[in-house]
Amino acid sequence: MMMTERQDTSGERIPRHVAIIMDGNGRWAQKRDLPRIRGHEAGTENIRRITVRAGELGISYLTFWAFSTENWSRPDDEVEGILRILAETIPRERDELHQRGARIRHIGNLDGLDPHLVAQIQDTIDLTSENTGINLTLAFNYSGRAEILEATRRILKAGISPDELTPERYEEFLYTADMPDPDLIIRTSGEQRISNFFLWQSAFSEWAFPPILWPDFSEHDLEQAVTDYQQRERRYGGLLTTPTTQSGK
Repeated sequence: MMMTERQDTSGERIPRHVAIIMDGNGRWAQKRDLPRIRGHEAGTENIRRITVRAGELGISYLTFWAFSTENWSRPDDEVEGILRILAETIPRERDELHQRGARIRHIGNLDGLDPHLVAQIQDTIDLTSENTGINLTLAFNYSGRAEILEATRRILKAGISPDELTPERYEEFLYTADMPDPDLIIRTSGEQRISNFFLWQSAFSEWAFPPILWPDFSEHDLEQAVTDYQQRERRYGGLLTTPTTQSGK
């Protein structure tokens, strides 16, 4: 791949939290007459590169949406291949990311997954829990609607009365309770849909839809998305720009 000159993304308006919908793996493979699973393999290889550059840019939180609850409806061989890739990738990548100081998290539902895979995920979370570098979150078997329903159930079980319930109180029961809302959400491949991702958290997020399939999304493309973000005015429903890169947390 030809090296491109890195852009200057310095300044105070670096997004604190960037979330990425990694779209286009299958189409990337099909364009090359390859099985779709090869696209998922190529897309997984891209996570480390983008994570390292995000940390260099000063992004504190980076979330990748890797697998939605709706993805279970895909052909069995594709689903099995994605699970295999995840199981192979975790032990291969976690040591380097740990050495770089990344704190790795998971959001979503692990029920029904292979116990060995669940143990790998939990071991990785435990290993990196004290790290102080970039917070890397993998949204796997994640659904925005399911998250909101689960939070509502937990609120009811906790016996919280309607008068006690505020947006801030509600957020305590979300998967992302200890994370800031995403300032910037990037969906690769040019598709312009939310697709059940961060339905609560994205209320005031800025969105970017680069027409680049995820395996081809480069460090330069991340820099471009951040540069574009820095040129925007975030109003949070008001008329004046709010001089913060956070989203209320």
